[in-house]
Amino acid sequence: MDNRVFTRLGTAAFCLGLAPGALALEATIEGIEDPLAENVRLYLDGLEAEQYSPERLESEVLRRSSEALRVYGYYSPRIEPRFDDPMDPTRVTLAISPGEPVRIEVLALSVTGDAAEDAPFTEAIEAFPLSEGDRLRHAPFDSLRSRLANLALERGYFDWRFADRRMEVRPHANSARLYLALDSGRRHRFGDVTFQGHHIETSRLEALAPFASGEPYLASEVARFNQRLGQTEWFASVNVRPRLDRELARLALPDVEPGWWQSLEVEGVESVDRGPRIASGALVAAAGLQRPDAPEVPIDVVVTPADRHQFEVGVGYATDVGPRLRFSWDQPWINRYGHGLDHDLYISGPEQQFTGVYTMPLEDPLRDSYRFQYGLRNKDNEDTRTLESTVEAARRWTFDNDWEQTLYVRGTYEDFTQAGVSNQVLLLYPGISWSRTRTRNPTFPTWGDRQRLAVEYSSDWWGSSAEFLRLTGDSEWIRMLGDDNRFVGRVGVGSITTDDFEDIPPSLRFFTGGDRSVRGYGYESLAPEDDEGRLVGGEQLLTASLEAQRRITGKWWAASFIDTGDAFSDWGPSDLKTGAGLGVRWISPVGPIRLDVAHPFDDDDAFRIHFAIGPEF
Repeated sequence: MDNRVFTRLGTAAFCLGLAPGALALEATIEGIEDPLAENVRLYLDGLEAEQYSPERLESEVLRRSSEALRVYGYYSPRIEPRFDDPMDPTRVTLAISPGEPVRIEVLALSVTGDAAEDAPFTEAIEAFPLSEGDRLRHAPFDSLRSRLANLALERGYFDWRFADRRMEVRPHANSARLYLALDSGRRHRFGDVTFQGHHIETSRLEALAPFASGEPYLASEVARFNQRLGQTEWFASVNVRPRLDRELARLALPDVEPGWWQSLEVEGVESVDRGPRIASGALVAAAGLQRPDAPEVPIDVVVTPADRHQFEVGVGYATDVGPRLRFSWDQPWINRYGHGLDHDLYISGPEQQFTGVYTMPLEDPLRDSYRFQYGLRNKDNEDTRTLESTVEAARRWTFDNDWEQTLYVRGTYEDFTQAGVSNQVLLLYPGISWSRTRTRNPTFPTWGDRQRLAVEYSSDWWGSSAEFLRLTGDSEWIRMLGDDNRFVGRVGVGSITTDDFEDIPPSLRFFTGGDRSVRGYGYESLAPEDDEGRLVGGEQLLTASLEAQRRITGKWWAASFIDTGDAFSDWGPSDLKTGAGLGVRWISPVGPIRLDVAHPFDDDDAFRIHFAIGPEF
């Protein structure tokens, strides 16, 4: 293209950029107060005076102002506009006398059909805020109309219609008559569920449906079914939808080529395609049909299988463990029963771990399952050297209140050296745990809580190297105060009762300290010590933390905190280790990045820096 063309285009764009934008007419309202005055301003918002002649501008201002007052029931206002410049106005002052309001003379609201006995419809009618004699307002009437229509669709009244929907206003008499009559027709019920594209046994998928065939239709249950199918992780995509036109296509005959006797042999006249026709037999059959007790809505489910092998690599850093690497290989399904197998490799300076979990879903795949787990772990931290191998068989239940119960049997072989004392132990012990995690916005929870309680018991009666009763529990809360204040609280307890403490491996003893417990102290550096100052590990544990966060700007938050706790040999410690400090949080796409500077009150260190990536839980 010629350079002169670019020059002209650039000059034109530059001139357009310098041209002043059209300014909206500013309005000052006199004689009325909010919300009437604010509504008039809203109706006049964006009105550009230069687009109208003076006469048309005045007419447009009067028209919009009158409409703004009508929605609040004032149909006979007196409006006097005054423009700052009749020929080139930028501001208008409106002196408004609203006059007498229109009041409701007749209010007739009704629901007929099956919905007349459906509580949400009755509640919507009863919640209507206007009564006969009240000043007319349009918004509640429009809102009720929309509410009834939405309820009809959400609750399966697909043949609904408004038998009457009128707002009769008589400005000369300052009266209005409101009529709203919904004829819901019959309520549809859930029909059969059909699946397409699935690779899992149909019975497993049907067990996920929160409804049964013949139950009243609810759109929320369809959405819940879609969500539950997605939570299995068996599918790459899930589409659950009601089928409302099952019977419509049955009466239409397919297109057929006309016979010679049906052809029109007239010059210049083309045959007309009549499209689908109704078969006479279908018409006769339809005439003899009886109205079914309740129409049904079949549910169609279309899914595509998830990748059978999924890999993920994660790299991170924390002050406690330094650089860390995680590699996972997940198989969300390995057969038509929905069994899954997950592998996880974790590597950091003090610890290396490899684990695998085989999951066998039961009748309700999301709530009930068997789990078989194995793992190898090597740890070298402070005064702890241990090599551990574990196998576990577990039965899991999830209850309606979101609590998860797990009953398990665990076998552990551990070759360890703790505080210079070496040992090899083989433990076989059952346990039971209860846990629940609830969050809103998992990346950076604005509300949430987590609780876990576990009880484990080992005895030499069945060949364990040590007899013990071990209890652990922890709880954590996140709450917001307004939009800019966030609070995090944590409490953790632990206890192990045994006469064979020297045979208890480090994985079951208690240590604390670090960026997830008592900040200001090193990772797992708090525990009872021997005569030489080497960490032995504790039989009891108590930690607590309180943190207050305040938004600075955007995704940046400031934090202040205090942590306390310790691991000890006898219950009832004489004192607890305490640390406090300040920190900064930045909400990154992968989760919050946390930087804390903590001062330990019972240590020679002046301060300690803690850095971590990821949400609290």
